[in-house]
Amino acid sequence: MKIYRYPTKNTWTDLVKRPVLEQKEISGLITEIFTEVEKNGDKALIEFNRKFDKAETVSIKVSDVEIQEAEKQINDELKQAIQQAKENIATFHASQKQEIQKIETTKGVVCWRENRAVERVGIYIPGGTAPLFSTVLMLAVPANLAGCKEIILCTPPDKNGNINPAILYAAKLCGVSEIFKIGGAQAVAAMALGTESIPEVNKIFGPGNQFVVAAKEYAQRYGVAIDMPAGPSEVLVIADEQAVPEFCAADLLSQAEHGSDSQVVFITTDLKVFEETIEAVGQQLRDLPRNEFAGQALENSSFILMNSLEEALEFSNLYAPEHLILAINDFEKYIPEIQNAGSVFLGNYSCESAGDYASGTNHTLPTNAYAKNYSGVSLDSFVKKITFQHLSKEGLQNLGKTIELMAEAEGLFAHKNAVSIRLK
Repeated sequence: MKIYRYPTKNTWTDLVKRPVLEQKEISGLITEIFTEVEKNGDKALIEFNRKFDKAETVSIKVSDVEIQEAEKQINDELKQAIQQAKENIATFHASQKQEIQKIETTKGVVCWRENRAVERVGIYIPGGTAPLFSTVLMLAVPANLAGCKEIILCTPPDKNGNINPAILYAAKLCGVSEIFKIGGAQAVAAMALGTESIPEVNKIFGPGNQFVVAAKEYAQRYGVAIDMPAGPSEVLVIADEQAVPEFCAADLLSQAEHGSDSQVVFITTDLKVFEETIEAVGQQLRDLPRNEFAGQALENSSFILMNSLEEALEFSNLYAPEHLILAINDFEKYIPEIQNAGSVFLGNYSCESAGDYASGTNHTLPTNAYAKNYSGVSLDSFVKKITFQHLSKEGLQNLGKTIELMAEAEGLFAHKNAVSIRLK
């Protein structure tokens, strides 16, 4: 871990940088994968499973029998936990539905907006070292609430060609249409291009490593939309003198354990909390089953001592974290100062894990400073907003002169004539 005591602002630009792979290396591989999937379809996907995941898959589509078998492997306690999380996520996202409001902008001119669901969505669920069945809930629940007709799920298989049973159970519970055994950039390519088995989708959702993020960006060349760049996980914790070092350490490690490319940042204004949190991280790390991943992530992570909370929030806005935790007194006072963050956790008991699983907010969030210009996944992510307008004869008479003058000033006389011919 990197330790900084009262860094000057001219050093912040370097401190907010994320660990990244060489972009040329990534982009070349992504292009190759898309080309191969476009050319060879399912055959290419089976070969990529073998090459990247050491998995043998005769068929990439998950069968109904496999889904039924998976359900038997999930104990009742976990089923109840998944159900409660699903209900909370549904409650929060359903609250985002908006009533149609018709606005009369000029007498006789009525405008409004209506939502239409994206018809076919693709959701990518990371597997590998941590099968994120919680992400199934985060994406499939709002997709269903929005009214998406088809939900296509892709996730990497294990070496035996199987999908984690909790992912299959959650997918069935949330109404996923079809499930496929394919991960990484090749899964994104398959959903963007379509293969013999996997249908081409309209929009791709889901987090992943740097290769998945690059593939989602590349997929837009084929007319496919994406939710956002959601890459390796990250958290920034701001703590004052009343923070609990053991809690702060646990939150930092909860993100660090995602993988070696995750990043965590700890900022405090209190020397005692600073030293005790660093010590607690070391103690808790030793007891983690995934301590190797967490330990590697900590190598690229920063522990920073600052003069004031105002300075800490200024740094946070520059960093634009995926997750921001305010383990401070009077956190409500500082909420207006937060400009850039994916999701915020307030107070000592709002652990980031709550948002990851079951509080109700969505855990698919912008990373790598994209919180400066992207929002996390919401119900709106799964809909298109179509505007409507109706002009009565009186409405056109009231607005016509304005339109004619503006069209003529732009030199667009056919535009002017579309009004004039009606007014005559």
